[in-house]
Amino acid sequence: MGHSEMTLAVAGLGKDEISQRTKKLASGEWSSFPPAEMLAFQKAYKLTREPKAFADVDRKALVTVFGEDRSVDLIWHTAWCNYMTRVADAFQLPLERENVFAGPSKK
Repeated sequence: MGHSEMTLAVAGLGKDEISQRTKKLASGEWSSFPPAEMLAFQKAYKLTREPKAFADVDRKALVTVFGEDRSVDLIWHTAWCNYMTRVADAFQLPLERENVFAGPSKK
């Protein structure tokens, strides 16, 4: 299970909802999302795929919509996730099979 799926599960989405959401996010077709979310996805994608191309105009676009603090959060979280992915890939670490963020299972 990927960390995105784990985070969505902790947020309360069911397996079908998680599957639909991750497919939609991975497609790059974000027009069905609210404009602010679409902007966040576009800028996160750019920061992920073309970090050198991420410029002040991109940061300003985020600040206009989300404010300074939330923009820092978005940029930091995107960069941190990219860093963690690259470390995991370099060490060929497998994804967890269970949701490590979920509480203990009830039997």
